[in-house]
Amino acid sequence: MTDDIRIMIADDHSVVRSGLAAFLSVYEEFQLVGEAANGKEAYEKALSLKPDVILMDMMMPEMDGAQATKLIKEALPACQIIILTSFKEDKQIQEALKAGAIGYLLKNASVEELAQAILAAKAGKPTLAPEATKVLMNAAGPEKYRMEELTARERDVLTMMIEGLNNPEIAQKLFLSRSTVKFHVSSILGKLGVSSRTEAVSIALQRKLI
Repeated sequence: MTDDIRIMIADDHSVVRSGLAAFLSVYEEFQLVGEAANGKEAYEKALSLKPDVILMDMMMPEMDGAQATKLIKEALPACQIIILTSFKEDKQIQEALKAGAIGYLLKNASVEELAQAILAAKAGKPTLAPEATKVLMNAAGPEKYRMEELTARERDVLTMMIEGLNNPEIAQKLFLSRSTVKFHVSSILGKLGVSSRTEAVSIALQRKLI
């Protein structure tokens, strides 16, 4: 099926990989295309397999999940990465989101939550565990920004970011150049005090900025 979501698993525990593979097999629209046992292998396999979504562990040998995520996103911007980990330290959450992960879930997430996160990631929409959302909100601070700081055009761009559109799609919708959209996105990130689209969208939804 052309509509299948191609998924790769990166985790250094074979039992976890087997469990996730079994979970994916239940859904017809999910296609497991590869597995990796560490961050370095995840990066190398992602380049050749070009999955739509990667389920990425945070703590792995040779290269951790945040570093692998950063390298993969630089090489394959369209690939969406969901961090799936047992750890919920603030620093790790911030590192993962800054690296470009679109989701951050703990391994105790339900099957339904994980399935919805994969579908959302494919659509360009973030899914964050409550712990990750709390870290973002604390880092941003309650009065760090206000809605009126965003221009009308920036609000338009942010709305489309929330809808999961990428820069070229936003440019086409708003009849703007890609460089102009990129400028607006950078400005939005700066005004919201974040460093990634996922953080910006999460903050916007939590604070009801749109």
